Amino acid sequence: MTTTPFGFTTVADIYVEWDGAARLGELLGERFSERKALLVTDRGLIDAGLIAPVEKTLKTLGFDVSIFDEVVADPPEAVVLECAEKARAQNIDIVIGLGGGSSLDIAKLVAVMVGSEQPLSDMYGIGNVIGKRLPLALIPTTAGTGSEVTNISIITTGETTKMGVVSRQLFADFVLLDAELTVGLPQIHTAATGIDAMVHAIEAYTSKIKKNPLSDALAREALRLLGSNLIAACKDGTNRKARENMLLGAMLAGQAFANSPVAAVHALAYPLGGHYHLPHGLTNALMLGPVLRYNAKVAAPLYAELADVMSVPGEGGDISTRSEDFVSHMLALMDESGAPRRLRDVNVTEDSLAMLAKDAMKQLRLLVNNPVEVTEEDALALYREAY
Repeated sequence: MTTTPFGFTTVADIYVEWDGAARLGELLGERFSERKALLVTDRGLIDAGLIAPVEKTLKTLGFDVSIFDEVVADPPEAVVLECAEKARAQNIDIVIGLGGGSSLDIAKLVAVMVGSEQPLSDMYGIGNVIGKRLPLALIPTTAGTGSEVTNISIITTGETTKMGVVSRQLFADFVLLDAELTVGLPQIHTAATGIDAMVHAIEAYTSKIKKNPLSDALAREALRLLGSNLIAACKDGTNRKARENMLLGAMLAGQAFANSPVAAVHALAYPLGGHYHLPHGLTNALMLGPVLRYNAKVAAPLYAELADVMSVPGEGGDISTRSEDFVSHMLALMDESGAPRRLRDVNVTEDSLAMLAKDAMKQLRLLVNNPVEVTEEDALALYREAY
């Protein structure tokens, strides 16, 4: 049996250490010669006391640190442009992103924009970034987006629309995984971001075009780690083992979908975030059940494999039964995690479903990866099922 040609790219340097952020100055100092750093984060992390110790360790090791803390969820272009302008004004030569996916996404783009004259508007799409970027280090504080190891940044480009920049230049030079930074994450955010990471693994494993043996291996291990630790992390946010396994699983899922892209769950989730300003992880969780059932007509053999990976009871049954076991298990996990399960539970109105379906059709970059074609009529039916 011959191997279909495939490519696989990821970040070059990943370091895992509980409380590693306390040594960030040392870790960066031994890897980079640049010392004028911009730390991209959000106000909530500053108020929570997570940033001051990081700033101190950087300054102790000789870094000149500027902080940009204006990051918001679903960041608009204006925030990206403001951050880039600050970086240029401060003559920044290294960018550090510390926070959730939004902070990391902005850090990636700013590192490119400061190192290039290319306008942000010309970067949207796949492979459109030209030129080099500044050195880039990323430290996630949620176990969800996997943004620290992806070459993707998602930006809100209008009142309700999002667009992605996908380019090799967005892969970071260095990633630190410090699960202690995730300890303060509330249960609802732990649940939503954890399910988000599981969606990444599932969609990478079932992706239509670029699915490959390396992404498959990463997706399987990610789902094993995430599925066996999600509830423990939700019930006890101080559980170190659960927190470490969730962060590792989210990173592995990120590597998987960076090479075998996500599909319809994300395509249908984005309009929910755009119109209702719901957290990305939550919108994925809301759409996962309907899309899993919809895709099962083609993806059942793969779902059966994932059922075994997650040690779902009933091993050895036929493919159809094991596929149903997997979907039921995922739904039960989401129920137990405490994440909202219906669109109506998060104040999505029934009369907006047709508009959401129309907007979802704009996500062609994602829909082409889905194992089953999704028409606007199909999308509307999936939103209705989720409602």
